[in-house]
Amino acid sequence: MIKIEFTKETIEALNYERYHHPRPRVQRKAEALWLKNQGFSHQKVAQLTDISVNTLTNYLQEYADGGIDKLKEDRCYRPKSELVKHTKTIEDYFREHPPASIKEAMSKIEEIVGVKRSETRVCKFLKSIGIKRRKVGMVPGMSKCRGTGSV
Repeated sequence: MIKIEFTKETIEALNYERYHHPRPRVQRKAEALWLKNQGFSHQKVAQLTDISVNTLTNYLQEYADGGIDKLKEDRCYRPKSELVKHTKTIEDYFREHPPASIKEAMSKIEEIVGVKRSETRVCKFLKSIGIKRRKVGMVPGMSKCRGTGSV
């Protein structure tokens, strides 16, 4: 079992972070450590914060290793698309030659950088780099022939 003594400044920081930090996971960590400081057992803290005792032990170990700054670290894995490496190339090409459809964009991306992605992924990627999808259609009333005299 890990025993940690908290300073007054640390307790104040934990109390602040458990309500004001933008990431809920950090709020939960601060809450767990704050409750532990209040004298609750590992089991009770785990029950109140809806975590396991092992997770609480990990939180305490993180705090022991690096203080509150270590608790605030974001270690979540966020995969990046292979297209991100080629953003500048793709963006420059599509600014010069706007695609008429997502399927055309898919084929051009595959041709330019050699990465094949689905329509959904290509659409999301283009949106992320600021290229908006434009839907085209007919203007009502303009489909009839002009110059025949009839409307």
